[in-house]
Amino acid sequence: MGTIIATDRDGEVHRLAARQGLTLMEILRDGGLPIEAICGGQCICSTCHVYVDEPWAGQLEPRAADEQVMVEDTGSYQDNSRLACQVPYEEALDGLSLTLAPEY
Repeated sequence: MGTIIATDRDGEVHRLAARQGLTLMEILRDGGLPIEAICGGQCICSTCHVYVDEPWAGQLEPRAADEQVMVEDTGSYQDNSRLACQVPYEEALDGLSLTLAPEY
């Protein structure tokens, strides 16, 4: 079991238990953070938009074309934008830090 560090929209920092086999979206949702994830992780709603902190952002697989379109359409896109539903947690990501993007 690992940990991700998530900063919510109010600036509060949360340390969340993370395990392989879950996506970042599932970890955030299960940790009680306000991630809507209304599409259930299908990469079609962008309600799980997060900013992955450096250097972690550079360690993730690049965004697929559909994810790229979705994060660009949020109105709050940054180079480190990701849809949390598209990032599977693995042990190498233990300690990953991210910030919830503004609500879409």
